[in-house]
Amino acid sequence: MKRHTVRELQDMIADQSVSSDEVYQLYLNRIKAMNDSINAFISIESDETSSGTEENDSEIKGVPYALKDIFCSEGDKTTCGSKMLSNFVSPYDATVVKNLRKKGTIILGKTNMDEFAMGSSNETSFYGNVLNPWDTERTPGGSSGGSAAAVAAGMAPIALGTDTGGSIRQPAALTGITGLKPTYGRCSRYGMIAFASSLDQAGILSISAEDAAIFLEHMAGYDHKDSTSSMEEVPKYTEFLNDNLSGKVVGLPKEFFDGSLDSKYQGLVSDSIHEYEKMGIKFKDISLPNIKYSVPTYYVVAPAECSSNLARYDGVRFGHRSSDDSDLDAFYKKTRKEGFGQEVKRRIITGTYVLSAGYYDAYYLKAQKVRQLINQDFLNAFKEVDVIMGPTTQQSAFKLGEKVDDPVSMYMNDIYTISSNLSGVPAISHPIGFVDDLPFGMQVIAPHFMEHDLLNIVHKYQMVTDWHLQIPGICRELDR
Repeated sequence: MKRHTVRELQDMIADQSVSSDEVYQLYLNRIKAMNDSINAFISIESDETSSGTEENDSEIKGVPYALKDIFCSEGDKTTCGSKMLSNFVSPYDATVVKNLRKKGTIILGKTNMDEFAMGSSNETSFYGNVLNPWDTERTPGGSSGGSAAAVAAGMAPIALGTDTGGSIRQPAALTGITGLKPTYGRCSRYGMIAFASSLDQAGILSISAEDAAIFLEHMAGYDHKDSTSSMEEVPKYTEFLNDNLSGKVVGLPKEFFDGSLDSKYQGLVSDSIHEYEKMGIKFKDISLPNIKYSVPTYYVVAPAECSSNLARYDGVRFGHRSSDDSDLDAFYKKTRKEGFGQEVKRRIITGTYVLSAGYYDAYYLKAQKVRQLINQDFLNAFKEVDVIMGPTTQQSAFKLGEKVDDPVSMYMNDIYTISSNLSGVPAISHPIGFVDDLPFGMQVIAPHFMEHDLLNIVHKYQMVTDWHLQIPGICRELDR
């Protein structure tokens, strides 16, 4: 089975060697054939069309994509992987969906995810675990694991996800694809159901950096409906994909290379660094001294914001509703007890605690101060280097159930990715090889609004390597 890139689909549709309807049907057939084995999709939009396009000459007209079930799309169920929203039908489009719809793209369906984006292994969804197409006994990563698995397995050419602490980059690394988290504010959050408002960002899971560049320039931009949306001009990212890399300086944080990474993964990182050196890139050792506080800082800030955002789910206006209406207080409690899963409840309780009287200064306020120190570390580093590189994760995909009963161990999966969310800088993960037949990824981080540098660097790497083109065995079995 061949996985088609967005660029290939563009060319095929443009030269009329295939119609957009035929492309759409191809992916619907793949979803129907494979979804029972992977559980990547919660719902399939089998009656979608591209007739809503306002730009008949759009370069992505007719290109289908998968949508994480955290984005609202008019007339479709938007569940956030939760029982709480299992009956919610959105009355409007998220801005990124609206932007892509105008260009004639087609939604294939809504992808499975950790409940309300809270998780690192896609094991907290009300709709069951997503399985990694490279090994169905292992996690695809989370919380955008459904989108990652769909792209990796060839069930979608590209997918949207969200990244709050690594939820695009980590699953991209574990499934052998490319995952881009743009600068905070680069893409509108309107219509993207909130987990932690100061951290959440819409992004892309794709086969290649080129595909991510194509989609980003169409979905990004200022939105007056989102007060955190940036007015920074959106460049045409594809025009930067062939910029010369000679003379670029890349920082290697000593905190990412402190000996904690297993030698078998360190070897892949070293090999990819040597490949980049052939392109004329220079490497420099740097330090991000406060990055060691990223995980504890995140797990104060994110639960605090989640406890506030999820207070709206009370069964009164929309979503799951308890049948116990003996009194209002009991109704609220029963609705939330029935509607939320264990991990969501854990984070709500943690967040409520750190925001409560007597603990706000000791926890939440202190975490925000440390967050600023982490941001300053990045600002200082980018005075010396153009981008920063390091492993995306500490290991390749782990087995389902391996960490589900150990929340602290699970939280440490995002140790390399969380800092980018705390500081709001863009970051991308791309595959650099395999260990024990499982993919492993490298992360590249850039200054705010320098996505074009990230995309160019990774695109150049993917022009001389083929790790991103490797196909899971489950896809080859489809042809038999």
